[in-house]
Amino acid sequence: MANLRARPCEAETIRATRAAGNCAARAKPWVLLATILASSIANIDGAIVNVALPAIETDLAASATVVQWLVNAYTLCLSALLLVGGAAADQFGRRRFLITGIGIFSAASLWCAASPSAAQLIVARAVEGVGAALLIPCSLAIIGATFDEHERGKAIGTWAGSAAVVTAIAPLLGGAIVDHCSWRWIFLINPLLALPTIWIAYSHVPESRDPEAAPGLDWRGSLLVLLGLGGLAYGLIESPIAGWDDSIVLASIVAGLALLAAFFWVERQVRTPMLPLALFRSVTFSAVNLLTLLLYAALGGVFFFLPFALIQVHGYPATLAGVAFLPFTIIMAALSRWAGGLLDRFGARPPLIVGPAIAAFGFGLLAATVARGSYWEFLACVTIAGLGMVVTVAPLTTTVVDAVPTNQVGVASGINNAVASVADLLAVAILGAVALAILNQALDHHLQGEAFSEDVRHAIRAARGQLVIAPAIAGLEGVDRSTAEMIITGSLAQSIRWVMLIAAALALGAAAAGALIPGRPRLSARGPDQQSAGKRSRAP
Repeated sequence: MANLRARPCEAETIRATRAAGNCAARAKPWVLLATILASSIANIDGAIVNVALPAIETDLAASATVVQWLVNAYTLCLSALLLVGGAAADQFGRRRFLITGIGIFSAASLWCAASPSAAQLIVARAVEGVGAALLIPCSLAIIGATFDEHERGKAIGTWAGSAAVVTAIAPLLGGAIVDHCSWRWIFLINPLLALPTIWIAYSHVPESRDPEAAPGLDWRGSLLVLLGLGGLAYGLIESPIAGWDDSIVLASIVAGLALLAAFFWVERQVRTPMLPLALFRSVTFSAVNLLTLLLYAALGGVFFFLPFALIQVHGYPATLAGVAFLPFTIIMAALSRWAGGLLDRFGARPPLIVGPAIAAFGFGLLAATVARGSYWEFLACVTIAGLGMVVTVAPLTTTVVDAVPTNQVGVASGINNAVASVADLLAVAILGAVALAILNQALDHHLQGEAFSEDVRHAIRAARGQLVIAPAIAGLEGVDRSTAEMIITGSLAQSIRWVMLIAAALALGAAAAGALIPGRPRLSARGPDQQSAGKRSRAP
């Protein structure tokens, strides 16, 4: 009788299990679509804004330091909140944070489009960074929670490939919008994508959490790193205009460094740190993150200044400036699987030396191309840099997760992404300061050494601290205009050339960091079973 009574319950359980399985199976295509659209929102914004920077600077009569903050306000909030955003999503619900991040990002994008001043645009970009910090960690986590290990590799490959296609199209689309409409319209793309994404996520994406996530969030660490990086960036960005001896510049840099030191102290004390410092006891993990810092700083500087070289120095329209990024993203999308095979064939160390070295060669060629190169030469240089990056990225990502125990793979990957964001932030601040200092020095040299009309001298003085030429030469005509334009353009080309050379040096430093990685690194604490699990988790 007991068995007879149990059978209906068992049948019900089986039916419920099958129903749940069918429901999960039906949800998978929607999950993939939602995460692709969500990632596209962040990828489009990151790829499209750089192309629009010259137009924004001109339209809002902004200085170069303001333009730097348009990038760094976003990157600062993203860098400071990325790790804590991922931890919060694991605890409180990934779908909830995905939808929240998309909502914040979209509302901030509308604010960007409507901003009447550069100050408001900077604040709106910072809010976009907050939304991105909630949005970005959730996409991959939701895929991991929805697809089992046999399907996960294909799902992540589809997600990554779609993201690469979107990233490739974004600069071209942004350039066309800037040329034919207004830079404000580029920020309306995100809300258009957000509406279907939120509906799909709310209606079809199951909620997921990490049951093993440690309770508590490291808000104190996030605040310290936000203020520390912000103070450091402010001092570096303001230094070319105010001077290194300015009290506010010095106070900002000192305060930023002190707050970052306090951040590292706090991370040693708290129970659930956003940056577990114990991971850096691994030589491999430390070396690969140093490589990431140097290489992505080089890439961030190049990508920030390349549109100014094409649009301001050479006079190409924004559409062609956007097209110049295409070879990079096409190579990254087309050769990523091939580059992943390099790891199995040679181990991590050779690709992580050769890849940054190739990128350094591409950046060095860009330095030689800035002043007098043709458009096709720019495309060739970007192609070489893209080849170097594709050789590097897959082995780098795999080495990061190989260097830590399996249960810390997610944390390690998040740290590496945060390091890349910090590198971008520091690159725009430091290389921007260097570029403006060289630009101002070159302009001052012309003022002291040559005789010009007062109108030309006024235009040269007006160009100090600017990355856009048109406002400085507005109102000039004839010989005066051509003379001022030639001097300002030449000085700007000189400053960008130095940025590209520094980027090449940083990439060579990344290659040197790659040489510190032991051949075919494996953390001794991980046994064969853990290593196999780690490999499965990075199937793409």
